[in-house]
Amino acid sequence: MQRATPPFRADHVGSLLRPPALKQARAKRERNEISAEALRAIEDREIEKAIKKQEEIGLGLATDGEFRRSWWHFDFFRGLDGVTFYTSDHGIQFHGVQTKAEAIRIDGKIGFSGHHMLDHFKFLKAHTRVAAKMTIPAPSTFHFRQGRAAISKEVYPDLDVFFDDLAGAYRAAIRAFYGAGCRYLQLDDTAWAMLCDPNERAQSKKRGDDPDSLP
Repeated sequence: MQRATPPFRADHVGSLLRPPALKQARAKRERNEISAEALRAIEDREIEKAIKKQEEIGLGLATDGEFRRSWWHFDFFRGLDGVTFYTSDHGIQFHGVQTKAEAIRIDGKIGFSGHHMLDHFKFLKAHTRVAAKMTIPAPSTFHFRQGRAAISKEVYPDLDVFFDDLAGAYRAAIRAFYGAGCRYLQLDDTAWAMLCDPNERAQSKKRGDDPDSLP
């Protein structure tokens, strides 16, 4: 019998391919050819189309396709207290393509005091008849992908305190999404697969991390 509540046997992580109209609008926004409000209106329209498609094919859930995000993980991290988003020296090499040269650093106490993605979820929930699913990066990706070098030693000389604050921020975030009506929140964890890669483990140790110490 088909499940009526999540998790479902047929599901998707959350991200969908960006439609041409959205990619063009983002490019225009970067060139200041359209306003932030105009971009949001196009995002709204394309998200409504994506929701309708998910409902039409019979999924018991709908996501917003992560259409408002530039990154699947940084967009969430940059909304946390204590995080600075900046232009880096180079991007990330992924399948032969280098991403935008952007990164995050932790230069303050980590916390959660509100987040723009709560509004993203509220829009999704208001426009779907099925379960509204939200996805955010797992806590492990916050540390593993950036490494110790991205965490201020002045703010966090002791990493145990950093992990305690990170856990507290995630507890607050989960409560906030629950309060907004979210009953299907997925934490995407890509770090576990990377731990199986000998090259990645070697790079992790070179950065000053110890992959064997991760829980």
